[in-house]
Amino acid sequence: MALLEIRNVTRRFGALEAVKDVTLAIEAGEFFTLLGPSGCGKTTILRMIAGFDEPDAGDILLDGRPLTGIPPEQRPLHTVFQSYALFPHMTVAGNVAFPLETAGKPRDEIRRRVGEALALVYLTDKAESFPHELSGGQKQRVALARGLVNKPRLLLLDEPLGALDAKLRVEMQSELIQLQRDVGITFVFVTHAQQEALALSHRIAVMKDGRVEQCDEPDTLYTQPANRFVADFIGKINLIEVAVAAASKVLLTLDAPGLGQIAATDLRPLKAGERGAFALRPELVRVFGHKESADLKNRFEGRVRELLYLGDVTHYKIELANGFVIEALMPNAAPGRAKFHEVGDPVAVCWRHDAGVFLRA
Repeated sequence: MALLEIRNVTRRFGALEAVKDVTLAIEAGEFFTLLGPSGCGKTTILRMIAGFDEPDAGDILLDGRPLTGIPPEQRPLHTVFQSYALFPHMTVAGNVAFPLETAGKPRDEIRRRVGEALALVYLTDKAESFPHELSGGQKQRVALARGLVNKPRLLLLDEPLGALDAKLRVEMQSELIQLQRDVGITFVFVTHAQQEALALSHRIAVMKDGRVEQCDEPDTLYTQPANRFVADFIGKINLIEVAVAAASKVLLTLDAPGLGQIAATDLRPLKAGERGAFALRPELVRVFGHKESADLKNRFEGRVRELLYLGDVTHYKIELANGFVIEALMPNAAPGRAKFHEVGDPVAVCWRHDAGVFLRA
């Protein structure tokens, strides 16, 4: 049995259906992420788990017991917000101790558990500091310590890294991963940042317009998206309009209007004439000089329209003969790489037959 079950949950705000018949099961010890654009319903789900909101239909169960009707303060979970929500007049130790004091725990136990929580987030030396004396990352770690001090069954994190600058955000991602491993508590994380979700999560539920489009492990979401929305939302991708020309048990031939035929693979039973999109990640595309040969199934001629040097890779935009622009990421330290291709150069884009995925319309 899953630790947290969300069964056919719907939440309405007047005529707006913010969450539409969502069902999810979250396992104990899992780092689970709700990912999607603003307004997709992910924070509404988090608020219903926390008890700040109630579903109009469906059930939310923790350890098999319904949470409906239980006030937020009586639920065995804690929420960490983007704004940190620290008390400015209290020290770091005072902020972390607050949940224990509210629960009436003995003074010795409070002192011990506050010390343990601060040690987890490497802030023992900041116990007597006040929030205004801390950096953004330190404030976030205080909020995490306060969330963990009560040893909740669930820790809910609502865009907790959103207020941090880019470098600190990356550093905090590593700390969150290690912290979750150390404490073994189930994390339910809400974000709109795709790379953050991929880096942190055991599983991700991608949401759109109140529904879950796909729920899978990060590598499955990235390499086998269920539909165009997931493919386009998770990282950069090329989407080429195609129709199935022929399909065998594994091999697939796709017709791309104005471009030609694309060799692909697919284990599903597909029929000739089915329409959809061929989804291809830029890092799987190779760019060769016009006269260079490449032992790859798919090869199309074009010209470099734009390039962006990014240090370890170069991001190319190649305009093909039919006007379609395909994006490619080429490592700058690739073996045998003689030079960069320049804007205007005639080139060939190539990829393996098993590099992309066919998405049904």
